[in-house]
Amino acid sequence: MKIGFLGPKATFTDIAARSLFPNETAVAYPTIPACFDALNENEIELAVVPLENALEGSVNITLDYLIHEVDFPIIGELTAPIRQHFMVHPDHVKEWDKTEAVYSHSHAIAQCHKFLHKELKGIPCESTTSTAAAAQYVKENPDLRAGAIANELAAEVYGLAIVKEDIHDFDFNHTKFIVLSSKELSINEDRKEFSGNKTTVMVTLPADRSGALHQVLSAFAWRNLNLTKIESRPMKTGLGNYFFIIDVDMKQDDVLIPGAVAELEALGCSVKILGSYPYFQLRNKNTKVLQD
Repeated sequence: MKIGFLGPKATFTDIAARSLFPNETAVAYPTIPACFDALNENEIELAVVPLENALEGSVNITLDYLIHEVDFPIIGELTAPIRQHFMVHPDHVKEWDKTEAVYSHSHAIAQCHKFLHKELKGIPCESTTSTAAAAQYVKENPDLRAGAIANELAAEVYGLAIVKEDIHDFDFNHTKFIVLSSKELSINEDRKEFSGNKTTVMVTLPADRSGALHQVLSAFAWRNLNLTKIESRPMKTGLGNYFFIIDVDMKQDDVLIPGAVAELEALGCSVKILGSYPYFQLRNKNTKVLQD
């Protein structure tokens, strides 16, 4: 089975994909839309993409594609700790503080603001499609006096030297990754990282009804359904038009969640189940290089 992920090799998404599917073939794609396209064109059976970061919030392009562009169910979620390191080409280790440009994903740059402001103040930061892409760029351009912000695996894979470890602003930083499938597949829950099950629901409110959101939440509340997340996103049909993404902390059943959905539809809401799936917590921060 082929698993697509946001590449290149050694991104945090790569770590997430290989943690969940260590014995499958991992295929790197340069962007999140490319992962969705590959799934849509049956190049891969599963796609692993980032959904949300604890510091920077939701990955909007993932949500937008999930809602507006494709119709694949979520079959799993993995939360992984994020450790960011500053690395340079081995030729520039002794003069790393003379770095003239820093490359990384925009979220990683934002997550390391304090380090950049203190150690490399005024140095321009260039955004890349992923942290691993930044590491790869620095490796392939040894003539540039450049540095990358990426994980330990990226330094190992691309042969860079870590000159400053754990430069992120907050130690509790984590990212959620979701697994999408083009077929009816399930992820084995019999592993130590398993943390529970959830169901993700998309709800569109009826137009011009006061108290509509309160009624939506009440449909879950009186059934004692615990909501772990509720987030609004624009419908892209005009200002003020939103839908809501809601995570219910349980596996889809035959009574409670269907009852809530039926009540919401009776209120005039549009409801779609985006997936009912297991979620996992990756606690091992020291991931070694995994071979294809």
